[in-house]
Amino acid sequence: MRSQDVLQATSTPLGGAAYPAGPYRFSRREYLNITYRTELDAMRAVVPEPLEIDDPLVRFEVIRMPDSSGLGDYTESGQVLRVRHEGEEADYIHSMYLDNAPAIALGREGSAYPKKLGHPSLFTDSDTLVGTLDYGSLRVATATMGFKHELMDPEAARAEIAMPTYMLKLMPGYDGRPRIAELIRTQINDLSIRGAWVGPARLQLFEHALAPLADLPVREVVSASHIITDLALPRAELVHDYLAA
Repeated sequence: MRSQDVLQATSTPLGGAAYPAGPYRFSRREYLNITYRTELDAMRAVVPEPLEIDDPLVRFEVIRMPDSSGLGDYTESGQVLRVRHEGEEADYIHSMYLDNAPAIALGREGSAYPKKLGHPSLFTDSDTLVGTLDYGSLRVATATMGFKHELMDPEAARAEIAMPTYMLKLMPGYDGRPRIAELIRTQINDLSIRGAWVGPARLQLFEHALAPLADLPVREVVSASHIITDLALPRAELVHDYLAA
């Protein structure tokens, strides 16, 4: 294989890449979002500069993705923190746990999504929408919401999904020192809302050493939403290079 051919590959292993080149579209992508207030000091401990915090709000999300082009059928869960950057209100993705190897590889290599293997689920139990996250064989989160209690304004749903989003990409070099240390920004702008609802919700987080969601404890549930959408993932852009700084 020639050098120029190597540069055309999307990922290893050659001849059987971990993920395709994209673009990546998601049909019938279903969100359970529970926004809660946590402790300010706990949130300060995990939000990197130059991002800032006004109100310590966290969104616990479970996302069901039955039709993801090139990636298949999977479910994802994690925590998204409300931040501000240069006066702009935004989200910072703190952690993501999912059950799909191509999506983990693509998220970490091709972008800066903080993805890790986990076992989330999203289902309806009688009149309740239920989202759970297991790490290994242990439960680390359980979220419940009244199923389709009240219609949500589609524009409010769009704003929730399309919030500017920041992520931290860290990659060591072969000597163990940082080779990439960047803050990146992305924003979904190609999406359509199929349906959106709000309702009463509760969230339980359980202590775990390697899936430490409970380090951002639930102090007050602020809101909950159930949103079904079609969307495409955009490319990320570099905002801050920690090594250059």
